Amino acid sequence: MTPRHFFSHHLWKRFRDVAVPYWREDEKRRAWGLLALLVLLLLGQTRFAVLLNEQTGEFTSALAARDEARFWHSIRYTVVVLALAVPNYAFYFYVRDTLGIHWRRWLTRRFLERYFGHRRFYELNANALIDNPDQRIAEDINTFTSRSLYFLLIFIGSFLQLVAFSTVLWSISHELVYVLVVYATSGTLITVGVFGSPLMRLNFQQLRREADFRYSLVRVRENAESIAFYRGEPQELHHVLHYFGAAFSNFKELVRRQLGLNFFQYAYSLLNIVLPSAIVASQVLSGELEVGRAVQAAGAFAAVLSAISVVVENFENLSRFAAGIERIDTLAHALLDAPGAPSDTARIRSADAPTLALEHVTLHTPRHERVLVRELSLRLVPGQGLLIVGDSGCGKTSLARAIAGLWRAGSGTIHRPPADELVFLPQQPYMQPGSLRSQLLYPHNNGFTLPDARLLELLERVNLPDLAGRFGGLDAEQDWEKVLSVGEQQRLAFARVLLTRPRYAILDEATSALDNTNEAALYRQLMESGTTLISIAHRSALLKYHTQVLELTGDGGWQLHEARAFRFRQ
Repeated sequence: MTPRHFFSHHLWKRFRDVAVPYWREDEKRRAWGLLALLVLLLLGQTRFAVLLNEQTGEFTSALAARDEARFWHSIRYTVVVLALAVPNYAFYFYVRDTLGIHWRRWLTRRFLERYFGHRRFYELNANALIDNPDQRIAEDINTFTSRSLYFLLIFIGSFLQLVAFSTVLWSISHELVYVLVVYATSGTLITVGVFGSPLMRLNFQQLRREADFRYSLVRVRENAESIAFYRGEPQELHHVLHYFGAAFSNFKELVRRQLGLNFFQYAYSLLNIVLPSAIVASQVLSGELEVGRAVQAAGAFAAVLSAISVVVENFENLSRFAAGIERIDTLAHALLDAPGAPSDTARIRSADAPTLALEHVTLHTPRHERVLVRELSLRLVPGQGLLIVGDSGCGKTSLARAIAGLWRAGSGTIHRPPADELVFLPQQPYMQPGSLRSQLLYPHNNGFTLPDARLLELLERVNLPDLAGRFGGLDAEQDWEKVLSVGEQQRLAFARVLLTRPRYAILDEATSALDNTNEAALYRQLMESGTTLISIAHRSALLKYHTQVLELTGDGGWQLHEARAFRFRQ
């Protein structure tokens, strides 16, 4: 990212794409109302600043002239101005932060709706260009809204300050104005030209590497038991330290680059203490200008210089802000790309149909490196179960995901019933945080409920009759993934399916942790409920619950067999 890129149309277009919708859509009245109030408060701040600068010069001149009455009159006036200025400043920050949290809430909800819509959260896992989408939504949006308001109000305030104090400065010394313009312009050009490119690049990298480091720690927490069983602490520590090392190295370089910027910024700001006094000194010493007017000129000079030099003073924060815009905009465009959009190449198409069917489906790995299944066509009539078999890595789970609508890398068309008539049971079931009741009813909305007797009867059907009593009832809340064995979790997942009674159920090794008796009971109940089964398994005992066997050969090839005549290879 170069300095020219920072001021480019491309970057500002990205900013507008993310920022503008809030100011044009459903909350626009509140947004514009609060912004108008902030501008009025900024006008008040500018007016108070001018008055305080005038009075500073006034009582300084009164002291120099030893005019007691003039001095105390100025002090009393200053106290009144301060009494009015303090509430103005306090209310300004309150309104600014109120607008910021409403903007963040609106934008976060917008991103989350798109993140969960069309299962985009799942597809982003395979997108190498979008790292840490959770961090972008949780943190980068907050930074975007707060920094956007901060810089917007700084620029508005700087403009008002420039107009107000330029008039004061011009009335005292024309020469000060000329020096000020040259000084501020040269400072801005040096800052952007010399320090711009490295800082912007390093700030962008720092955001990504900090996010990677946080994710590595989250991953350890989520897989703590498996890591402990494998005694994989040294390897995990090595990986976490690797990500931290990358963040540390980048930050070390960032600090080094900022050293030069800090030298320049402090020298630049401290010189404004000397410059105005040096320029008007001859007029003060000759008696043409009061001491108080010189003090007033110095204050006005500092105010105008601060207004003009807003880029110099805030360049480090601006470079971080520019990096954050890139990350938010990239995520926004990834979420806006609708599934199956015309721009998508090599995508499996979906079509609504009462019966599940695959038409010339070719399945690829996510990045299209390898063909898993080639030109597969079949129709699954309700009641005719399909068992998918093959060696490990041949594409069985990928095909099941494609049938469920989760995997679209490839070509051809999959005809499937509505989403609520097809469920997918993975080998490791998902346990939602919450009560046992919520586990059974998942994924129904919170308003959906069933009598306790019905839910307890459902637990008995999946051979978990004592589960509610063991943990304190249906409304007991636990970390179910930790307190239940994998076999219990798999039976609980079957209870959800028996409750939903879908037309099709895709079972991907969904009974791998169960004994033959429990497995047979669950399969039998699913068939009796009228659900058509699509299973991935390696047990010959499951053949009797299916009418067809799809064997994947691992080289893109496939064969369809009658289940009653199929024999597993030894």
